[in-house]
Amino acid sequence: MKRVKIFDEPHEKDLEDDINSFISGVDNIIDIQFRTAVSIFSEDQIYCFSAMIIYED
Repeated sequence: MKRVKIFDEPHEKDLEDDINSFISGVDNIIDIQFRTAVSIFSEDQIYCFSAMIIYED
């Protein structure tokens, strides 16, 4: 059965750690998609790093 896992982190290193931890326990990865979003709030830049992993269970 195909499944989807979504990760969302404010720092790319955290996203990398999450993905590496998850895929170490999955045998059949079908696809990994990565996105970055940036917004400005007041004088701060806010980053959002996300990934979607499609895998077979």
